[in-house]
Amino acid sequence: MEAAPSSPPLHVLFLAAEASPLIKVGGLADVAGSLPRALRRLDSPPCDARLVLPMHAGIAERLDSYQLVTEIKIQTDTGEALPASIYQAEHQGLPIYLISGPPISPDSPAYSGTEADGDKFVFFSLAALALTEQLATTWGRMILHANDWHTALAVYMLRMRQIERPALQCVRTLLTIHNLPFMGQEARNAIERYQIPPAHLTALPEWAQTLPLPMGLWAADHINAVSPTYAEEILTPEFGCGLETFLQGRREHLSGILNGLDEHEWDPAHDPTLASPYNWQTLPQRQINKQELLHEMQMETDLQVPLLIIISRLDRQKGIDIALDGLSKMLEQPWSLIILGRGDPVLESKCQEFAQAHPDRVRFIQRLDVTLARRLYAGGDILLMPSRYEPCGLAQMIAMRYGCIPVARATGGLKDTIEDDPTFQHSTGFLFNEPTSDAFAQKLHEALNCFRNFTLWQEIQKRAMQKDFSWKRSAQIYLELYQKLLHA
Repeated sequence: MEAAPSSPPLHVLFLAAEASPLIKVGGLADVAGSLPRALRRLDSPPCDARLVLPMHAGIAERLDSYQLVTEIKIQTDTGEALPASIYQAEHQGLPIYLISGPPISPDSPAYSGTEADGDKFVFFSLAALALTEQLATTWGRMILHANDWHTALAVYMLRMRQIERPALQCVRTLLTIHNLPFMGQEARNAIERYQIPPAHLTALPEWAQTLPLPMGLWAADHINAVSPTYAEEILTPEFGCGLETFLQGRREHLSGILNGLDEHEWDPAHDPTLASPYNWQTLPQRQINKQELLHEMQMETDLQVPLLIIISRLDRQKGIDIALDGLSKMLEQPWSLIILGRGDPVLESKCQEFAQAHPDRVRFIQRLDVTLARRLYAGGDILLMPSRYEPCGLAQMIAMRYGCIPVARATGGLKDTIEDDPTFQHSTGFLFNEPTSDAFAQKLHEALNCFRNFTLWQEIQKRAMQKDFSWKRSAQIYLELYQKLLHA
């Protein structure tokens, strides 16, 4: 009996500004480093997902080798044609294309926070589009999956070219919104330089017709946000950043897909940085990590006192001020706090002042430190995430996997990943609705009361640690969306 013929692969080109572990600045890197790999592990149908990155500083050194695939020219408004080199490499089984050229300096960081970013990512998007066109000639039907403003113009310009070249209709596009407020303001001049026509005569507001993200959102065959709740929130004035009416008009082509978590990277049972690895079945061993952490921080080592942790970029979005103001109202209760992060100098000063005002119970570590973060997740009792908005969020998923219970605002991915059950039968954390210090303090008070009930707290911990946040689930949803787009 002959074996059934294998299904042809579904081809996906995944464009991103960063991808872990090659280059990581923010949460986008975790998605771009994990989702294409998870897609390639699926087999019904097989998915040939490939990653496309700018050749940022440090990437080449992390690869065993890379080969030049093609060279193209990117036209500018002065008549100058800038050379773009496209290389192919493989990293841990994932095929990767790397793009270099004059705007993508081999010794510059991923982001500069200046107009140079606009020049870099417009150039990158146009080069990635040229690569897409080349691959489409051999692949045929394929998906171009872009992420955030940095790659949105590849989607926009593809739609412009599909009008002139019907053969490119074989490429269907998906644009993922990781953080809507970041629309690519720094790219306005670059859009003119590279002769990209504005999105006039569209449903976009006039101010958005020369911004990469809105232009891509107009052009994409489908849009997704990184959590179902965030997909609903961006349809409202509170979260829509002025695009809510436009997005409401695209509602039938908008969905929310929750990000996943790399459960191999974040596994307390096999985390080499921990004094005492553990899992949900060996939960008492977790206390050793708390004891070691308190000792390391030179804090009172009373394990009965709940240890609160904040691991965050210090930014108004993250609600750090809400947490500090709320905690100031709860000084009569026993708790200790460790804050790990840096960012807004004003918030850094507030954290420093709070730690100095309460030296017996508060520590502020003013840096980004992944190794220390792991020990905080493993030793902390409660993670504080009072975000004003949170498209998805990764910290709460890591915390739950490590048995550190989140107290968070019910927004975006926090609402989708944390279950707050008034009866505590299904709880994996605690959620409050209003972004105020009073609402935060009330919910934290509830969590502290639960903490004193040892049996109840362990049940919440075990339930949280067993939640499935794997990328396999998310990848399967993306694969089904790709199939739907290709057969539309």
